[in-house]
Amino acid sequence: MWQQIANIFRPAPHIERLPEEQVDSTYRRLRLQVFLGIFIGYAGYYLVRKNFSLAIPYFTEQGFSKGELGLVLSAVSIAYGISKFVMGIVSDRCNPRYFLAAGLILSGILNILFGTVPFLTSSIAIMFVAMFINGWFQGMGWPPSGRTMVHWFSISERGTKMSIWNVAHNVGGGLTAPLASLGILLFATWNSIFFLPGIVAVLIGIYVIITMRDTPQSVGLPPIEEYKNEYPNDNVEDREKELTAKEILFKYVLTNKFLWFIALANVFVYFVRYGVVDWAPTYLTEVKGFSNDNSRWAYFMYEYAGIPGTLLCGWMSDKLFRGRRAPAGILFMVGVLIAVLIYWLNPPGNPLIDNIALVSIGFLIYGPVMLIGLHALDLAPKKAAGTAAGLTGFFGYLGGAAFANAAMGYIVDMFGWDGGFVLLVGSCVLAIFFLALTWNTGKAKN
Repeated sequence: MWQQIANIFRPAPHIERLPEEQVDSTYRRLRLQVFLGIFIGYAGYYLVRKNFSLAIPYFTEQGFSKGELGLVLSAVSIAYGISKFVMGIVSDRCNPRYFLAAGLILSGILNILFGTVPFLTSSIAIMFVAMFINGWFQGMGWPPSGRTMVHWFSISERGTKMSIWNVAHNVGGGLTAPLASLGILLFATWNSIFFLPGIVAVLIGIYVIITMRDTPQSVGLPPIEEYKNEYPNDNVEDREKELTAKEILFKYVLTNKFLWFIALANVFVYFVRYGVVDWAPTYLTEVKGFSNDNSRWAYFMYEYAGIPGTLLCGWMSDKLFRGRRAPAGILFMVGVLIAVLIYWLNPPGNPLIDNIALVSIGFLIYGPVMLIGLHALDLAPKKAAGTAAGLTGFFGYLGGAAFANAAMGYIVDMFGWDGGFVLLVGSCVLAIFFLALTWNTGKAKN
């Protein structure tokens, strides 16, 4: 049985090349189809990743402290960070079509159970374990998407295409709040925050299986480098050779100092991202006087503001900075720093300014999030793409998101919200510093 399961996940074999007159039309059709597969599929992951944040006000009413609930939030990030790296290594040797779908379907099923089985929400320890498992399944989303991206899109167009794909974060994350409100309306229980998105996630997983494909060669097409006549300067003799885990790790990933720099930058970018978004519903209701419903809509606006910001950031890195990712990332992080200060220092009673500041953070933060993952893909051969992105994700989620989830809760309990915002401001500064160390990297070969 296990051998049969393993066979499903094996990379699809190359098949005989299609006639030359069919190549262009087939390539264009399948590039769109595959792109929609990873876009909608990854948006589905976000429907069942951060819905616990929306449930925090309801859990606090049951007597759980913010520190305890922050610890549960950190379980997703800890597991996701480890899983993104481990599953990145695995995904580089798997068919992304089934790998991506499997993680999404499993995460959806777990959220359905979390919202319908009272035992799973009966204690902090049980919720921590459940969210840890969910985080592990979540780690199966980004690496196969990255592998798909580098096989179907060339480096000179990848910034723009990757920024469009990265909008899936915001589509899925933003839909979580309206979907939660719809579930509460339809089922008259806040537990629908979990089980309704879980049902939708399972359906999207089935869609992924239907639409996605592995490499261009697996459907009779030439590799993307040949199709676009563009070869990256990565010193790899055979770009189509599947690499061993040892080669991936010790030849192309762990020995690349620039990957380490952007991984460290990711720690602080993710601290800001999740330190703001995960605690926005609680901060806005406790400090700024928002109702639970209004705070959910503010969360929604934060996520969707990231769409134009991400697209602009990717376009800038491709067109203005010619494939260099760091300059655009630094520019956007400076804007994030300013917006965080306004969000913090604006006194209660000015909801318009609060919303503008929160929307500005959302507009600006997702560009650097996207660029760091993209930069990792640029810095490694395409057969090591999942591992390279997994390394940055490991640092981002384990060092940034998990710390933001746990530390923000306890810091706010001990020092108030001012203590939490001091951490956010410091993280903005350190993210800018580490991005600056990669200023001239990431250009394509002419």
